[in-house]
Amino acid sequence: MRKSVRAASALLAGVLTAGLTVINAGPAHAADPTAMTSGFYTDPDNSALRWANANPGDGRAAAIRTSIANSPAARWFGNWSGDIGTAAGAYVGRADSYDKLPILVAYNIPNRDICAGHSGGGAGRPRLVRHLIAAFASGIGSRPAVVVLEPDALGHESCMTASQIAERNAMLKNAIAQFKAKAPHTWVYLDAGNPGWIDASTMAQQLAAAGVSGAHGFALNVSNYFTTEQNTSYGNAVNSALSSYGYTKPFVVDTSRNGNGSNGQWCNPAGRRIGTPSQRGGGAEMLLWIKIPGESDGNCGVGAGSSAGQFLPEVAYKMIYGY
Repeated sequence: MRKSVRAASALLAGVLTAGLTVINAGPAHAADPTAMTSGFYTDPDNSALRWANANPGDGRAAAIRTSIANSPAARWFGNWSGDIGTAAGAYVGRADSYDKLPILVAYNIPNRDICAGHSGGGAGRPRLVRHLIAAFASGIGSRPAVVVLEPDALGHESCMTASQIAERNAMLKNAIAQFKAKAPHTWVYLDAGNPGWIDASTMAQQLAAAGVSGAHGFALNVSNYFTTEQNTSYGNAVNSALSSYGYTKPFVVDTSRNGNGSNGQWCNPAGRRIGTPSQRGGGAEMLLWIKIPGESDGNCGVGAGSSAGQFLPEVAYKMIYGY
């Protein structure tokens, strides 16, 4: 049954993350969704599960089903999702019916993946983004959820003009405000790249400019491979820099593919391994599977010839065992 805490409004105002005291988590707004649910939700239509169901006689299917397909992970929402409010609402509603906490990724900002281009696209203009993110937040409504907001949005600022950055920051601030107003039991984490990308001080500056003070926290290592320890150190360094703005924030780490750490490559590198399943704690506020292991990063590396998001069973199978 739903825990009685749903009716409560106790706010998480501070946490301890790996020895760093969060002195002021800023204007928190959402009751703890992890306390309102009995665990993380496993997407019943994830790409690994679809492949395993379609290929029951394949010798790799059992391992992929057990180690990847049945693990709680995020569903990504963007211009492929149809009516985004309806899609998000249906997904969160199903998770809520099982008393589980869904992880969602909002990935629809204009000029998406502007530097690399493998996942390019997104909504065509800021006005449409404002409409879509309002619908997304309304679709979630009062049900508990975790949302990772726009992977790469800040990390790609080096490929943008000053006016594009200002426009993007305004969109991110509006998105955070929409979730705050329309999804009171959702924790929103603004994406903050990874330890090998942008130095912590610069990332803190970018997060502040994009309105992270209004979000619950920030997300690290989305679709990347750096170890949890490396991300924890980086997250704490970002928070040390954020403290100059008068607040610090909890953070989450994508552990879906970081079991062997990074070899310096980001696009379908060989020899990677699945990491710690989604859980509370573990060095960050949460360790989450945000990228499905086996889904391609694009036409590159061991995924040559594939498109971003395409499920590659051989890559997934090797990632289970780390080779």
